[in-house]
Amino acid sequence: MSGDLSKESSNLMTSRFMKSLMVTVFAFSLTALAQTGSASAALPAAPSAAVPSTTTPSVTGAGGTKMGTINVEQAIFASNEGQRDFDALSKKLEPKQNELKGLNDEVDNLKKQLNTQGEKLNDQARATLVKQIEQKQKSLERAVQDARDDAQNQQNEIAQRILQKMAPLLVKYAADNGYGVIIDTSNPWPNGPVLWAGPSVDITKPVVEAYNTQSGVPAPARPVAAPKPTGAATKPVVPPGTKPAVPPATKPQGSQPPK
Repeated sequence: MSGDLSKESSNLMTSRFMKSLMVTVFAFSLTALAQTGSASAALPAAPSAAVPSTTTPSVTGAGGTKMGTINVEQAIFASNEGQRDFDALSKKLEPKQNELKGLNDEVDNLKKQLNTQGEKLNDQARATLVKQIEQKQKSLERAVQDARDDAQNQQNEIAQRILQKMAPLLVKYAADNGYGVIIDTSNPWPNGPVLWAGPSVDITKPVVEAYNTQSGVPAPARPVAAPKPTGAATKPVVPPGTKPAVPPATKPQGSQPPK
């Protein structure tokens, strides 16, 4: 269960709501850029109206002839600012995850008690235990949903803030490099418009590098690999940044306790 919440924290972009939010913010950012005159005449023209949430935005240039692609989701997460802020949010949510794990363990222990002692209990004692499990199970499920909603809202705020600053930089990059169209590939086909695109037209990496320079946020520190042991019985060295596999925590089960 707590493992599910952690995945929710590190993988928000898979939700439909986030994809819709990104598209809308991206479109509005480009529109505002043109309306306020921040972009020069040579810069790509912004759309006259906000792009619907089900449409993938494209940046269209006035004089460019090249077509490029960018994974906006990946760009947000790969930026130094995105890595810093999402990592900080993950640490901020750890106490809540531990709290939920404790509640889940409490429910599991009560279910084990019912399984091992249920036959020895009288009808009243067994009914009381069953009712206690059901109440705690419902409370746990509500707490998990509230925690997920809160985490999602905070993640959305981070992504929206970064995207609003990244959009005008993308417009300038397109104009400076002769791009007439740039398409977001965050949604893979068939949910997105791009069936296939080669790596040579993808500008995600240079845009992220330009954004990192603009933001001034340093790259996050990477863990240093332990020195390789010497001797006959040497063990393979784990690559830097590799995390040991952790089995996922048990998900909350249905409201009905085991009999």
